[in-house]
Amino acid sequence: MNLDPFQIFTKWYAEELDKSTNSLPAACCISTIGLDGYPNARFVSLKELKNDTFIITGPLQSRKGLEIEKSSKIAITFWWETTQRQIRIQGNATKINEEEAISYFDPRTKKSKIISMISEQGNTIENIDVLKQKFSEAESIYKNNDVVKPENWGGYAIQPIRIEFMEFKTNRFHQRTLFQLNNKIWKTTILQP
Repeated sequence: MNLDPFQIFTKWYAEELDKSTNSLPAACCISTIGLDGYPNARFVSLKELKNDTFIITGPLQSRKGLEIEKSSKIAITFWWETTQRQIRIQGNATKINEEEAISYFDPRTKKSKIISMISEQGNTIENIDVLKQKFSEAESIYKNNDVVKPENWGGYAIQPIRIEFMEFKTNRFHQRTLFQLNNKIWKTTILQP
């Protein structure tokens, strides 16, 4: 196996994209340490692998954002059905800068931008129709104008310290390789299935 985990990730991701017809290869489960001390997980979309970090975006005041601000320790899990592969990543998240956040926000659809502007993700609401009304009003206002990135929208770059690649085998001898960062060098270990 290649000794660069980022090259392996890129290769596996490309293979899943090539072979998959209806899955979402960019979907990954992000796990954080909850504000109440319990683990908290949700699915998000990986934006890209950049400078050996995994980039995710979203509202900074969401529960996810608040949890990352409290503890930068984070885990990412990918499951790719078509190629029968799992990737588990543990690392530390740092906020991306404003310029980078704008570069991820600008290509989004207008509807996605409006939702990001009007919704306080994860907060309670008495009636969803109130939010739908706010959306309709904003859609009219921004019909011929672009939506500017809200201040509370941004992203995180996750710098891994551990990456485990697991390839499922029909004989149950799944191939598991763990990469651990040690003094800026990736050390590999083979794990039992």
